[in-house]
Amino acid sequence: MTTAPQLMMATAFMGGLGMTLAAILAYANRRLYVYEDPRIDEVDNLLPRTNCGACGTPGCRSFAEKLIAGEVAPSQCTVNSSEMSQTIADFLGVEVGFQEKKIARLACAGGSHVASTRALYAGLKSCRAAALVSGGGKGCTWACIGLGDCEVECEFAAIKLDRYGLPHVQSDLCTACGECVEVCPKDLFSLQPVSHRLWVNCKSLDNADEAEADCQVTCNACGRCAADAPEGLITIQKNLAVIDYSKNDLASRLAIERCPTGAIVWLDESEGAVKGAGAKKVIRREPLPHGYTQNS
Repeated sequence: MTTAPQLMMATAFMGGLGMTLAAILAYANRRLYVYEDPRIDEVDNLLPRTNCGACGTPGCRSFAEKLIAGEVAPSQCTVNSSEMSQTIADFLGVEVGFQEKKIARLACAGGSHVASTRALYAGLKSCRAAALVSGGGKGCTWACIGLGDCEVECEFAAIKLDRYGLPHVQSDLCTACGECVEVCPKDLFSLQPVSHRLWVNCKSLDNADEAEADCQVTCNACGRCAADAPEGLITIQKNLAVIDYSKNDLASRLAIERCPTGAIVWLDESEGAVKGAGAKKVIRREPLPHGYTQNS
């Protein structure tokens, strides 16, 4: 049976232990306290809170911390409106900065009306799943499969599939978050500054005969674009035209004019993808039948 003195001793012990632990916690709090600038919360609330990573940081709060530290400029957030970026700049007393807009671009124009399908895929509606089965069924192994993983992954509804199963990026909605780049099993998407108007709409490394048998709008490595462009701007590498964007200030529509397939285009702000005068016109409006090739 517990006596009164024993109860008093137990109570005193527990009380003393509680006070000792409280003192230790208070000391630790003072010694280990990490100051956080209260402006971080305020700036974080002015950001879109999408945590898309387009700014190059893991999320909006991380971006806010870098803003407070002066390591980035408000304009580096490509999701925020210019007005909100200016608001953040005014709040912090810094320059808003300049960040050229980037958008996702697809290096393929091989929709179902111009590109052949060698095998029919039946299974999970996913490019990644289809790619595991003979590359997805397209005659061109480099081509867009067209099942829309990119459309599903895009949080900003910036990507829509057309009737031919080809993704189209709406530049006004694209934030260059890079989700489509990561999800595409064919590595067809890349993030490009809007000033990169000259664009190769193909990624095939097949030789000319094989490439043209599978797709009407393939790059056949004829070299006319390289010959017509300023020296060094375009080269033919492994059967594909490659643009040196370090010389982008030399780019013009002249390089696309004699392309016979229209694989190289000029991306006009109002007209969209413009082909040269020498490109064969695409007149077919329905998907090609299964097993069809351009040489059929």
